[in-house]
Amino acid sequence: MTEAASVNAAPPTPVPYPFTGSHGLDVHEAYAAAREADGMIRVQLPYGEPAWLATRYEDVRFVMGDARFSRAMSVQPGEPRYTPAVSETTIISFDAPEHTRLRTPVVRAFSRLRVEDMRPWVRKVADELLDAMIAGGDRGDLVGGFALPLPIAILCELLGVPDADRPQFREWSDAALSTSPLPAEEREQRIMALYGYLAARVAAARGAEEPQQHDLLSALVAAQDPEDELSEQELTELVLGIVFSGYETTASMFPDCVHVLLGHPDEWAALVADPELIPTAVEELVRFVPMGIGGAFPRYAKEDVEVGGVLVRAGEPVLPVIYAANRDAGQFPEPDAIRLDRSANQHLSFGHGAHYCLGSRLARVELQEALHALVTKMPELKAVEDIQWKESVIRSPERMVVSW
Repeated sequence: MTEAASVNAAPPTPVPYPFTGSHGLDVHEAYAAAREADGMIRVQLPYGEPAWLATRYEDVRFVMGDARFSRAMSVQPGEPRYTPAVSETTIISFDAPEHTRLRTPVVRAFSRLRVEDMRPWVRKVADELLDAMIAGGDRGDLVGGFALPLPIAILCELLGVPDADRPQFREWSDAALSTSPLPAEEREQRIMALYGYLAARVAAARGAEEPQQHDLLSALVAAQDPEDELSEQELTELVLGIVFSGYETTASMFPDCVHVLLGHPDEWAALVADPELIPTAVEELVRFVPMGIGGAFPRYAKEDVEVGGVLVRAGEPVLPVIYAANRDAGQFPEPDAIRLDRSANQHLSFGHGAHYCLGSRLARVELQEALHALVTKMPELKAVEDIQWKESVIRSPERMVVSW
């Protein structure tokens, strides 16, 4: 144990957090100062108890990957959070072995082969959405016309939702968006209707004799351990979590990436000239983009653990800030520059450790194919109005009018 950690008997007074609001994608200078500070700083979110703030790459990676930190301990009234409501219990809130039991079938179902098999279909949907926008004139909203309908179409295909049900499925899923204008009661009703629909589809997948192509539900059923099958409720909750996380996250990340590229015209021109750069460009963009307003998913120390020169006592939370870690010059040369050819880009945007993003492969394919469609069909893309930003914990355009 270091001297810094051993003398850390009385935690410092916490500072207000988050440092930034939901408008724009700038990274607040306080993160650079926190990375340079001795140890970690202590912060107070709008709700819950104070937390240690991890901002350095090695500290964030350590906290997210070390089994001495718990996510299950965070589901309590004192959890550091941005909103009054305490987090609901989902797969992200479990520790091993329960987390492993729930996660394993999803990892098997989201195999690299299954996701790659979907790539031609994803490209087709992306092309069709942009063709429809182009047919409608010389300008339009990239969020409403492309970024939102693309991931929901992919989710519908992945879950085997019939064409006739897809408008209703979209309506239900929209209720889960952080910017949903619905009253709380109506929002809850639509989410429960979505849950009921998914429960019926899970039951049907379990009873089917032949799995459907691209059908994640069939794959989930087939991937289970016969000696420890998930219940239909557990499967339904898993699928609901996939819808929630796979819809708005991808739909928000894409316009963020486009916004960054339009602010870096040389990089945009490079992608237009050579779309083969897109896979490495996507990795660099998701590293660079600070999509949330701050750190998320606190980890609680199960025992005394030293992190970055600070002794985190058993029962204390640490809030990892992924996008601050992704700007750590100790890991990424020129961290505040966009380098589309950045090699060995070990960013943490999809997480690390046991809770590494289950849908990261699909998210990459979606972002790659969406960007490919955009640079090939709209090479002269330009923003023509000021962006309307979400009023949310997610920093992303709610409306982004562009011309082509």
